[in-house]
Amino acid sequence: MTVATQLEILDLRHFSARQLRPLLEHEARTWKQRLRWDYQSSTELLLQYLDSRVLPGFVALDRGRICGFTFCVYEGHKAVIGDAYAMADDPAASLAIAKTLLHHLLEMLQHSPDIDRIESQLLLYDTSVMDDVFREAGFALFPRRFVELDLQKDGGVTSAPQKTPADIKLTGWAGDDYHSSAELIFHAYAGHVDAQVNDQYRSLHGSLRFLHNIVRFPGCGVFDAGNSWVLRRRDTGALVAIVLCSNVGEQVAHITQLCVAPAYRGQGLGKLLMRHCVAKLREAGFQAITLTVTEMNLPAMKLYSELGFVTRHSFEALVYSVSKS
Repeated sequence: MTVATQLEILDLRHFSARQLRPLLEHEARTWKQRLRWDYQSSTELLLQYLDSRVLPGFVALDRGRICGFTFCVYEGHKAVIGDAYAMADDPAASLAIAKTLLHHLLEMLQHSPDIDRIESQLLLYDTSVMDDVFREAGFALFPRRFVELDLQKDGGVTSAPQKTPADIKLTGWAGDDYHSSAELIFHAYAGHVDAQVNDQYRSLHGSLRFLHNIVRFPGCGVFDAGNSWVLRRRDTGALVAIVLCSNVGEQVAHITQLCVAPAYRGQGLGKLLMRHCVAKLREAGFQAITLTVTEMNLPAMKLYSELGFVTRHSFEALVYSVSKS
């Protein structure tokens, strides 16, 4: 296949969910094979949006056959590239199609006067695979890891159980913790590298939106309140640490958030929460836990390594920001 001469790139909004379903179902199978994620619920939600014809993006056709797509969503003056996926006769051709689609999308976004920030995390693409596309467009790249803990193996995570400090209480996460969890996330990420990756962490409003996306939408799996936990002060009830969990596949859990209030760091509370969460997931019959972590976040990298997580996949967070000066 010669991408330059045979590929047509058309507006995503010209296509129906029915036309794009085979491509999205192919992608869902790839997610399950590579990352153990059951992406079907996300696929069905995306198909609903596609039928509403509101998502900006592009579709690639090879001699009239749909072979790739990309889309973004707008959040005020920010665009988030949600996906870029292609299927062809061989991996090199698929990658070439995905890059062509991204070139078109980035060109459109960078010529949109109302957009001053673009973010993306394309988990299916290995580190460096898309570097040329995004570096050429002026993006900053943040290496990240997709790590996994095999719960069917014995590991140090359950050894030497930690005792909860006397002034701290461990309880399950509840809907009443919604706003206080967002406040904790906002304060925990002040000046943090992950606030460069995701600007929602930089404000309370953004942190509420981030939490809403985790709890209400299946992009990071189906939220599992029963396996999400908090540490709170016994005297005031204030949250000092949280771990939030989703179900992303058959007997596979995903940690969507772990954070500790700045004043309580260095006391092992993150490890305490993770050990408790892992033990409960193992008791519930889960076979594995996954999560993502930024390589520059050295304390988190160290914690997950100590708990027995191993790298399954490396990818990149991609950020473009227009200078305000």
